[in-house]
Amino acid sequence: MSNNTIETVTTTTDRLKLGLSVLVIIAGIVGFSVLEPKLPMVARIAIFVGSIVLAALIAWTSEPGRRTIAFAQESYNEVKRVTWPTRKETVQMTAIVFAFVAIMGLFLWVLDKLVEWMLFGVLLGWK
Repeated sequence: MSNNTIETVTTTTDRLKLGLSVLVIIAGIVGFSVLEPKLPMVARIAIFVGSIVLAALIAWTSEPGRRTIAFAQESYNEVKRVTWPTRKETVQMTAIVFAFVAIMGLFLWVLDKLVEWMLFGVLLGWK
């Protein structure tokens, strides 16, 4: 059953935390761009990735962040409960799909040639 409600950030603290996390990401992007001539690429990438990690940590302390973590945990638990097909079942289904595609391709080719013959050969008289 789907939930059609929209949840918004209501507290000022959560808004400030999310705004701060966006500013940290922007600072990481600016730092990556501005420090181009001064630092090697590895250091600039480390600054950018560090800003993303810091922004994620700040965002996860807010209520939407906690909801996101809870959602991720529930999703992981659902994935563990999935019954995945065996290798044999996967190969069989793949073969069935390939056979169906080949048969449909052949059918559409025959249909195309039939329509071409009827249109150009019978109706227009072209050869």
